[in-house]
Amino acid sequence: MTESSSQNANVVAEHLRSWNSKAVAEVIEFRGDTTIVIPREFLRAAAERCRQDAKLQYDLLSAATCVDRFPHEPRFELIYQLVSIPRREKVRLKVRVSGNDPVVDSLVPVWPGANWLEREIFDLFGIRFHGHPDLRRILLPEDWEGYPLRRDYPVEGYRDVPNTGELFRKSSTP
Repeated sequence: MTESSSQNANVVAEHLRSWNSKAVAEVIEFRGDTTIVIPREFLRAAAERCRQDAKLQYDLLSAATCVDRFPHEPRFELIYQLVSIPRREKVRLKVRVSGNDPVVDSLVPVWPGANWLEREIFDLFGIRFHGHPDLRRILLPEDWEGYPLRRDYPVEGYRDVPNTGELFRKSSTP
């Protein structure tokens, strides 16, 4: 890891800790990338700090995704990739969410571009975003049941398909 990325991690983490000592649960540095684990109840406020603070200037949310760690709890990890264009730095915010209550605050008020990213996570993982302006499916039909990127989603397919080989043999015999 480069020294500048390590310094970046320290700047962001220490800034968030100085704002609220409970806002940073953990700092993970791996292969030059920094991830700051934020408790769920501080997510939106920490994101606002990252965006609005003149020292940080994380003005772009470039990606948001989710990981299902089933059967472990907390089951889900939401990962937000932030970029500071003026400072040419990036950092990740990670939030761990229980499978029993998969709800977090929406980041649409902070970065309007989070709208479709959060809708995709909702559609495929079933995470609900409190305060989202239009939380509905974006990829799958509205009547779809379940969340296909969850690790416990059934993948065996349809079971009521008739044996087409027998139908073919019967129709092709003279």
